[in-house]
Amino acid sequence: MASSGPRRQRTHVVVVGGGIAGLAAAHTLLAARPDLSVTVAEGSPTVGGKLRLGEVAGHQLDVGAESMLHRRTEATYLARAVGLSEAIVHPVATTAGVWTRNAVRPLPPTLMGIPADLDAATASGILGRTGAARAALESRMPPLDVTDDVGVGVLVAQRLGREVRDRLVEPLLGGVYAGRADEISLHAALPQVVIAVRRHGALLPAAASHGPAASPASTTPPATPVFAGIEGGVGRLAVETCAEIERRGGVVRRDSMVRRLTRTEGGWRLALGPTARPEVIDCDAVVVATPAAPAARLLREAAPAAALELAAIEYASMAIVTVAMRAVDVRCDLDGSGFLVPPVDGHVIKAATYTSRKWSWLPDDIVVVRCSVGRHREEVELQRDDSEMVEAVLADLGKAVGLRAPLVDAQVTRWGGSLPQYAVGHLDRVRRVHDAVEDVPGLALCGAAFDGVGIPAVIATGVAAATRVVDQLTPIGTMNP
Repeated sequence: MASSGPRRQRTHVVVVGGGIAGLAAAHTLLAARPDLSVTVAEGSPTVGGKLRLGEVAGHQLDVGAESMLHRRTEATYLARAVGLSEAIVHPVATTAGVWTRNAVRPLPPTLMGIPADLDAATASGILGRTGAARAALESRMPPLDVTDDVGVGVLVAQRLGREVRDRLVEPLLGGVYAGRADEISLHAALPQVVIAVRRHGALLPAAASHGPAASPASTTPPATPVFAGIEGGVGRLAVETCAEIERRGGVVRRDSMVRRLTRTEGGWRLALGPTARPEVIDCDAVVVATPAAPAARLLREAAPAAALELAAIEYASMAIVTVAMRAVDVRCDLDGSGFLVPPVDGHVIKAATYTSRKWSWLPDDIVVVRCSVGRHREEVELQRDDSEMVEAVLADLGKAVGLRAPLVDAQVTRWGGSLPQYAVGHLDRVRRVHDAVEDVPGLALCGAAFDGVGIPAVIATGVAAATRVVDQLTPIGTMNP
């Protein structure tokens, strides 16, 4: 076994995982304690996790996450901290549609799919009159008690009917989690709905109380932008955060898979690299910033109760298919920022974003559309090879909006096991994980598996993990008793 050498003189913290949570943790550690030695160990060749830049038709753009919630400040704060203040932009197209009943129809005001106005939902053609009448029956139901967690889709179907669930809630939640509405936790995924229901006693008045801006894809642009992006791609946030970590003296190691994590008398020992000849690193504290499954494997010895809970979190696989065409060849109107697709309609794509319409930094002479494919337990859609996947996506775009033009370029980016599924009881599971780790000094966890899959929420977990570690370290680098 290769060793990291003699005993460290500086306090050493290792962050396992170089996604945006791990990078945020490392940045926070160095900002709070410049005297620390910080190493980020990333198992793949690139950092950033779900933030990834690619080149399509000669232009750099996102092939992973492509926007961040602006009303939460964590992502924009980090962007400014790493020198991207001038690059923060907002979508120029914000209205979205739903491809259902053989047309792309305007998405009415909703609170994550719960209609804020049944008349508007009916006028859009998304809800039929029968579906709207069924939803209106909620006014005759007893007040809704949301004390116990429940599947979002189950609750919506019970209170408002299956049509609201299938045509509105399902596509919106599918766009965020690539999951099934019936299985997604109300408490974990839609805390804003829980708060509003407790105030108003039912789903429809709760949604109405949030107004037109309630939906992340609302048809009415709010005064304060809901989303932000970064000129050149949100993936730049990971690149620049990594660069800032290195400027502050941190070390970012790529292709450095951590295979084992054990406690020692003075801290922690990590085994990295090939199993036949691992490299050993000793450190004072560890931040585990990997997805739930690898985190569970690493924590089997040090925090077995946390490992057991983490191993139970399921993930969905998906793919992003990005296609580019010359603007002069596109004969159809691409209105708004794109559209969502209810699974009940049986199409391949689950969402489409008109990237070149949404972001002003792309040139006018090209049309770029990105589509997402794949939902939890529907991985069969992902078995196609790249060319078949592109063909299927183009066929759907042709049916949906009449987009038929020669391709300039296309790229398929596959995200295997990428999106954690917040099942019913998720918040209780996360609480048990944190409780199990609480008594383990020098250990913290972060990532999308815990408190939200959006970029700001994930960054917040990295900041919290780093803060926990800093609070446990004394200025001279030994662990507090």
